[in-house]
Amino acid sequence: MVADVEAGVPPGLVTAVIGPNGAGKSTLLRTVLALQPALGGRARLDGDDLAAMSPRDRARRTAVLLTERVDVGLLTGREVVELGRHPHHGLLDGRLDAAERGLVESTLDRLDAREIAGERLAELSDGQRQRILLARALVQDPRLLVLDEPSAFLDVGARVDLLALLAEVAAERGLAVLMSTHEVELALRTDARVLLLDGGRATSGTPAELIASGAIARAFGTAGTRFDRATRTFVRRAAPG
Repeated sequence: MVADVEAGVPPGLVTAVIGPNGAGKSTLLRTVLALQPALGGRARLDGDDLAAMSPRDRARRTAVLLTERVDVGLLTGREVVELGRHPHHGLLDGRLDAAERGLVESTLDRLDAREIAGERLAELSDGQRQRILLARALVQDPRLLVLDEPSAFLDVGARVDLLALLAEVAAERGLAVLMSTHEVELALRTDARVLLLDGGRATSGTPAELIASGAIARAFGTAGTRFDRATRTFVRRAAPG
């Protein structure tokens, strides 16, 4: 478990949190979101302590997609996306104005999700569901988007599409994206920043920097596998003799 992390999450970029099982990826994300007490120190957003914010202020400035599947009953995709505006309304006023309805529709268009928005969320495929939930998060208009294993239920092609989409949206909106993932090879073949948790340490940098330093090979190599820098993949070690 990593007990001391000092790293930034730049706006306009995806920062991928990687590390061996048990390294503390999900714990770090939940601490950043003030879903559990910090072991020490503070997580700040635009200089403000996230844990000290009111729940409503934190909900306005951060959005989250966790691994757990969301049960929204019989709501359609569009109705789920509209829920993203809830933190910006009073408890008794859930009506969207024209600008908010426009934001919902433009976000659905940007994520190629308009055609599925009228379907019930429970009836969508995993990839379609993830696009709807991402649209809901973006409609919140957050400064920070946090995702915990967002590709966990997706097939290979959808995983690549999702990471590319996150990078595009982050750049377009100046959005800071913090994402934990087990897709180490995929993360290393993108332009994402990387935060590597391993052995109680946290190391951040570009994929090229962490590969060149040997940090990736040390964190994930085993007796039977090694990291190939040229292909940025893990391969079986040659048998002795």
